[in-house]
Amino acid sequence: MRTDVVSEPGAPGRADEDFAGIGLPVSGQGGCLVVLDGVTPPRSGTGCLHSVPWFTARLGGALTELTVSREDLTLAEVLSRAIVRTGEAHRGTCDLSHPRTPQATVVLARWSRETVEYLVLCDSVLLLESPGGTVTPVRDDRLSRLPRAALASDAIVDATVRNKEGGFFTAAADPAVAARAVTGTLPRTEVRALAALTDGAARWTECFHEGGWTDLFAFVRERGARALVERVRELETADREERRFLRRGKTHDDATVAYAEL
Repeated sequence: MRTDVVSEPGAPGRADEDFAGIGLPVSGQGGCLVVLDGVTPPRSGTGCLHSVPWFTARLGGALTELTVSREDLTLAEVLSRAIVRTGEAHRGTCDLSHPRTPQATVVLARWSRETVEYLVLCDSVLLLESPGGTVTPVRDDRLSRLPRAALASDAIVDATVRNKEGGFFTAAADPAVAARAVTGTLPRTEVRALAALTDGAARWTECFHEGGWTDLFAFVRERGARALVERVRELETADREERRFLRRGKTHDDATVAYAEL
């Protein structure tokens, strides 16, 4: 087993709104990988007293613990219970019905001796590598399929499509959202390694077109997660003025990579 995890905020001195974790039970028979991308709130507020990092730390911690301790639960059930647990931590002080209450995208994977299970919600990505080297991306593409008119900017999305039918879904305060995630199970023998990336790290492929998913996976395996994030930062800086790739998007985004060889 080899793992590599990096999470870096978009700017020095700014809190990282992402979360990354790898759980390896003492039994040594399996493990889990968790990556969250916290949604940057608007200036108008969220109805919550707590920050996005507060939320992602608690949701990510609950996901990591439940994924390895409750093997009887599906990953969708794990996500649902983690959302409930996180909500209970601040329901008494915050308005969890607010449409911009703290929320996050989710990538969750769990492996045992027999299977590899996965769950993806919103626009972070999970990459699965087969023993033969084929890399398959697992994505929830609902956000990317929305018309541009629904997006006020890359950071601000109209409330009529957020966590609404016909729009896209994130992990916020409603546990029912877990049923909207992309999920699946593969035999352990079909997965050699996996990697999860928030969209800030996936810019290497999705935005700057440095290579496809197979190229990105090879880059992380050979040079490491830190090298991928550093290359993304170089590309972002080079495009700061021209905006040929980033267009309306923020120059630097939080970037997280979690890699595991099984």
